[in-house]
Amino acid sequence: MAKVSFTASRVAGYACPAGKSQAFLWDSDAPGLGLRATASGTKSYIFQGKIHGGTVRVTIGDPLSWPIKKAREEARGLQRLIDSGKDPREEAAKVRAAHEARKAEAHRQDATFADAWAMYIAARKPRWSERHFQDHVQHADEGGKPRKRGEGLTVAGPLASLRTLKLSAMTGECIAAWLESQSVERPTMTALSYRLLRGFIRWADDTPIYRGVIPADAYKARSVKEAVPRVNAKEGDVLQREQLPAWFDAVRKIRNPVISVYLQALMLTGARREEMAALKWEDVDFQWRSLAIADKVEAGGRVIPLTPYLHSMLLDLKRMNDTPPNLREPGSLERHGEAWKPSPWVFASKTSADGKLAEPRIAHTRALEAAGLPHVSLHGLRRSFGTLSEWVECPVGIVAQIQGHKPSAIAEKHYRRRPLDLLRMWHSRIESWILEQAGVEFLETDAEIRLRAVK
Repeated sequence: MAKVSFTASRVAGYACPAGKSQAFLWDSDAPGLGLRATASGTKSYIFQGKIHGGTVRVTIGDPLSWPIKKAREEARGLQRLIDSGKDPREEAAKVRAAHEARKAEAHRQDATFADAWAMYIAARKPRWSERHFQDHVQHADEGGKPRKRGEGLTVAGPLASLRTLKLSAMTGECIAAWLESQSVERPTMTALSYRLLRGFIRWADDTPIYRGVIPADAYKARSVKEAVPRVNAKEGDVLQREQLPAWFDAVRKIRNPVISVYLQALMLTGARREEMAALKWEDVDFQWRSLAIADKVEAGGRVIPLTPYLHSMLLDLKRMNDTPPNLREPGSLERHGEAWKPSPWVFASKTSADGKLAEPRIAHTRALEAAGLPHVSLHGLRRSFGTLSEWVECPVGIVAQIQGHKPSAIAEKHYRRRPLDLLRMWHSRIESWILEQAGVEFLETDAEIRLRAVK
């Protein structure tokens, strides 16, 4: 190869000859240093050498950015690598890999709780029930949005204050301080938020992108365990046996039949309020008498018996739901100009955004006041079912399976999954006893008459 000593004028004046795609000019002062010019007019310094019997060519850079002196120094450095048996391309790849590793680690260390939390709930959503997923969304929500029901704006969840925090800063001391600040006004919700946060930290430690970023003492430190609010069950938030007559009398007098049946269904099944509100007609099997409940805990849901009295009440709702408004109230379709079709929801509502019952608490509170009973929450009706079932000496595992509680022992978890007919025997016994104590007269033949009417 002909070589010349590179000068500024030679470099500036060199061009690719016509008819060629590229051409090279080689420097006589720095072995391996060359200038490449292409047909498009671009130029670049390159280095070319031999290693292990092969040719190595490395681009150094644009002459406009690389003075000749710097280009020669770079070429000599690359030659020294070859002389030591190292391939410059491999060394460059190692440098790039190290740079990318540093960038990735910096990104890991700078990752915020909000970013990782969003990835966490998206990854886990397929394994959760819809209610469990919504708990995660609500507890980390920043608030400030218009309420779906009522006026005003939503309140930020307990985890919202951690959103901007770096994962690397989530020490035990930090989480303990967070628990103490949130527990002052809402200890129960904060205790649940801590359990959700604990699950998130375990997931992060098992996920390569976040493994090792959160300090090991994040939720195991003594200060954290001591700061977790101790929440006990509400005292008195349960109906006593002697209060059943007054409660059933007041609830059965509620003018809205949907709310009336809904409240009695909570009382007679021990279901969670959201589970019962989300019940659709396709989930009700009138023939084989069962309800498919969208369980809060179990992603696949659970199936419970449809007991005789509840069966009868749902048949009435079904008939009402399937009857066009003009047959219930002559002229209503023409008056409102509405295109009618049956609601898919068992506990339907004309005023809620999604068409299902949203706010039954007001009617329940009024019924309690009319009956002269102390306040009992909707969740208290779930507690009442579990408590009252002991009067018929129903096995605890039966009640837990009906209510959707997690098994509390190894035998229950792995070896006791009772068939529906066994659950029905005990569930019907519980319902019958509750109705007897409430003074509600009901014959199962009434339900059969209603079933034939619906068919």
